[in-house]
Amino acid sequence: MSIGLVGKKSGMSRLFQEDGTSVPVTVISVAANFVADIKTHEKHGYSAVIVSKNTSKNLTKSSKEFFKKQNIPNGELFEFRTEETDELKVGHHLTADIFEVGKMVDVTGTSKGKGYAGVIKRHNFAMQDATHGNSLAHRAHGSIGQCQTPGRVWKGKKMSGHMGHETKTIQSLELMGADVQNNLLYVKGAVPGFNGSILKITPAVKQK
Repeated sequence: MSIGLVGKKSGMSRLFQEDGTSVPVTVISVAANFVADIKTHEKHGYSAVIVSKNTSKNLTKSSKEFFKKQNIPNGELFEFRTEETDELKVGHHLTADIFEVGKMVDVTGTSKGKGYAGVIKRHNFAMQDATHGNSLAHRAHGSIGQCQTPGRVWKGKKMSGHMGHETKTIQSLELMGADVQNNLLYVKGAVPGFNGSILKITPAVKQK
């Protein structure tokens, strides 16, 4: 099935293979995923599945009425574009077994926020000379300006600022295991975010 799941990052662990090698994995809890709505080409112009994940986020009164109407637990809504909607119905409980162990998945999350950072830490700039008359600009960026034309600083110029807290997608991570009973996925390697943060897991776009 080409739809995805919404999970919470539980932390990192490791799995041992039959030959004794240790593989680092991220443990993701995908409990309480329900189909909240289904969008179709006829009604909405495109095909998608709206998945609800039970979270502690505060909801508006209209949102609570929506979940009550759909007869599913309150949660946060996430949309997955897919053409495979025939087998799904509103209220359907999605579990970890929709993914096949050994396949590749893409994991999307919000990276850890690092606060305000300079260009050396944020963009990996090199330091300026520590001598030869440089007194106060050892970790400062160089010139950011242009000539008279265009006479301004370009948008997107790498400068100091808020580091992290960005939506990141790690592609083609191998699914090393799945605990269907406890709704846990074991994904090889590290994924964005702190423990307890929300993650979207989808089949890999670049999967061979």
